[in-house]
Amino acid sequence: MKKNEKLKAVELRKAGHSIKYISRELEVAKSSVSLWVRSVEISFDKQVRLKSNSHSSETIEKRRASRLENELAKRNAVINEAKNSVKNIDIHALKLIGVMLYWAEGGKTQRLVRFSNGDPEMIKIMMAFFRQVCIVPEAKFRGYIHIHPHLDYKKAEQYWSELSGIPLNQFFKTYRKKNISSQNLKNSLPYGVFDIYVMDTKLFYKIIGWSQGIFKNY
Repeated sequence: MKKNEKLKAVELRKAGHSIKYISRELEVAKSSVSLWVRSVEISFDKQVRLKSNSHSSETIEKRRASRLENELAKRNAVINEAKNSVKNIDIHALKLIGVMLYWAEGGKTQRLVRFSNGDPEMIKIMMAFFRQVCIVPEAKFRGYIHIHPHLDYKKAEQYWSELSGIPLNQFFKTYRKKNISSQNLKNSLPYGVFDIYVMDTKLFYKIIGWSQGIFKNY
């Protein structure tokens, strides 16, 4: 078997094919092909063709695609390993996560609880925080959407209502500001930005106190 493969490798090399091509065609290691064809002399024209092929746009694109695929695989491996290292989050961890997210993205000036974000994962985490940690009664929740006028605000309202679990009759009127700069923009936020409101001043002060309690430990 190896003898036949070696003969075929020599023939392909004489025809001017690259070691990589021969390796792929015969399904053998490039090191084996290199050893088998090392005594094969290639004409100058065929050498030029081989060199040209190695720099062709098609070859360059294949190399680029292969490199990107490898980088993506490495990146996903790191992400998956990190993701799988996070186990079940208990109520204490959820409290710390919620307080810190609120401190980063929440309102701090109107004496009411308001968290604003366009990322649905953030909204889901904060709704869990408000329900499980803060024990907010459902009647105290309000929803508010900011969205560009060229987007489907009715679809956005339905989306955020289903995601948050806040009924539409507890939404403020959707804010649709006409903005020239928003025209022809890619719809990076097709459902706009969502605000969670909790009509509870005492909870606002409690979250501020929790955050200060965290800060005093560092």
